[in-house]
Amino acid sequence: MGEVTKGNGFFGYEYKEITIHRSMESVYADGYANFGWMLEDTSTPVQGVGSITMKFKRDRKIRNKAELGRLQRQFESCAGQIESLEKAKTNGAMIAAFSIGLVGTAFMAGSVFSYLAGMLPLCIILAIPAFIGWILPYFCFLNVRRKRTDKVAPLIDQKYDEMYEVCEKANGLLAK
Repeated sequence: MGEVTKGNGFFGYEYKEITIHRSMESVYADGYANFGWMLEDTSTPVQGVGSITMKFKRDRKIRNKAELGRLQRQFESCAGQIESLEKAKTNGAMIAAFSIGLVGTAFMAGSVFSYLAGMLPLCIILAIPAFIGWILPYFCFLNVRRKRTDKVAPLIDQKYDEMYEVCEKANGLLAK
């Protein structure tokens, strides 16, 4: 915690540092302003390429601090749920694609062992589903991701609406 002296008055600040996914940077920068926080600095943390560390400060003697804290936790909860929903768009698609690719690889292993054993007809029969199992995952991924995105998009929009309502309430508390 640091303090700064300005003119005749004394101002004490409290500080907050958060590490978030880079895609949520503007959401947090805009949202935290409604809770009295001022963005001081951003930096890229060592642990994550897709992450960013944001440093904020605000007046220690801000009015309605307890209620702003409660609303801020609600904002952070909504933001976390949005991040989870964004990840959910591709998680199922990746699992399906990897599973199909793994089955294709197993068929290719069977094909190779059949070839080494001198069973050329079996090698060809096993190679066909192997190549299909290597080509199909891409299209499966696109299809599952599209379906999941269509299903999750309204939930994400709903969470953003909830987040904006929380920010609006917090901004109203700051104005009082």
